[in-house]
Amino acid sequence: MKAAKKSLLLALLALALGSLFAGCVAPRSDSTIPWNRPADWEGQIPGMTGNN
Repeated sequence: MKAAKKSLLLALLALALGSLFAGCVAPRSDSTIPWNRPADWEGQIPGMTGNN
């Protein structure tokens, strides 16, 4: 009986640790947004876009 409890406790501990480590891995997502390029409206004076 004591061995059954010990193996059950060990199995639950392994399951808990496996869940913990599996939850820490973030999925990799590559973005297509070019963060190094300024937007079209940046660097302009407001109201002076020349699109009149």
